Amino acid sequence: MEYRYLGQSGLKVSTLTMGTMTFGGSEKVGHTEQADATRQIDMCLDAGINLLDTANIYNAGVSEEMIGVALAENGRRQKALVATKVRFKMGEGPNEIGLSRHHIIAEAEASLRRLKTDVIDLYQVHEWDGMTPIEETMEALDTLIKRGLVRYIGCSNYSGWHISKALAAARERRGERFISQQIHYTLHSREAEYELVPISQDQGLGILVWSPLAGGLLSGKYRRDGGPETGRHVGGSREPPVYDWNRLYDIIDVIVAIAEGRGVSGAQVALAWLLGRPGVTSVIIGGRSAAQFEDNLAAAELRLSAEERARLDAVSQPPLLYPYWHQSFTAQDRLGKIDLDLIGPYTEDMTRG
Repeated sequence: MEYRYLGQSGLKVSTLTMGTMTFGGSEKVGHTEQADATRQIDMCLDAGINLLDTANIYNAGVSEEMIGVALAENGRRQKALVATKVRFKMGEGPNEIGLSRHHIIAEAEASLRRLKTDVIDLYQVHEWDGMTPIEETMEALDTLIKRGLVRYIGCSNYSGWHISKALAAARERRGERFISQQIHYTLHSREAEYELVPISQDQGLGILVWSPLAGGLLSGKYRRDGGPETGRHVGGSREPPVYDWNRLYDIIDVIVAIAEGRGVSGAQVALAWLLGRPGVTSVIIGGRSAAQFEDNLAAAELRLSAEERARLDAVSQPPLLYPYWHQSFTAQDRLGKIDLDLIGPYTEDMTRG
């Protein structure tokens, strides 16, 4: 397993990160019970993975609880870095959502209890909150670090200007800054190359990639003539979205051709392509079974040739104009004019001065 520095910090993380959204989940995303979760964590730790990624919202805290149980046994906590997130609604009260000082600190303390630990290694704001001043958010995160409850902070699903405002707010107050951002980035969705990858390289942020196989679509199992009867997209998930199915299948055709020539899975090819992209620190892998984890783990050792990369680059070139996937929350949220579940094409009213 290769380890890379996360941004400009001194923290080294494995090039593969274990995702845990399926822990305690439903059939829509993959239901993993405690015994299987513990086995999968052991498998990943034994393979050299040292970062586990979760969020308080994953199955209403159950994912964090299951990680806590698994890591509490036999000193596993000392072998793992734990990353979690805060932003979304965790209760019925008016202050149980967002990135206010109140919500951030309360949820950090709740995550610590569920994870059965006294420190969160990487605490990430899950998405932009246009209702809370970014200065308040960054100050609250800085407070958690000073209290020893959090070691590093990062963001997830921010746009370039969101990151710029957050970094400027931290710099102005000489507070702790983000060391990483978590983004969606795949062979099918390369829009991150327009602004998110460049700002990461310019500002020294590590990149963690969520859903690197596009919910399993880039595994090579799904083809134009059909595929498995189970899976995230088969179950009705809209995340990540697919805007052009023909283009997706063109990409899958090249992935499968390279995989067959190498004697590996399509998933390994798609993951290896990402691990060789500029700025990428680690990709987050998940699975419904131990077999899926075993297959994905092999991607850490796969090195694609220049010719193979050129073929994948050519078939996956992003369009000039692209849908704006990263959600933006603005002052208009207060008026209820924006669908908070999924924001479509980018429009001027999504910006905030």
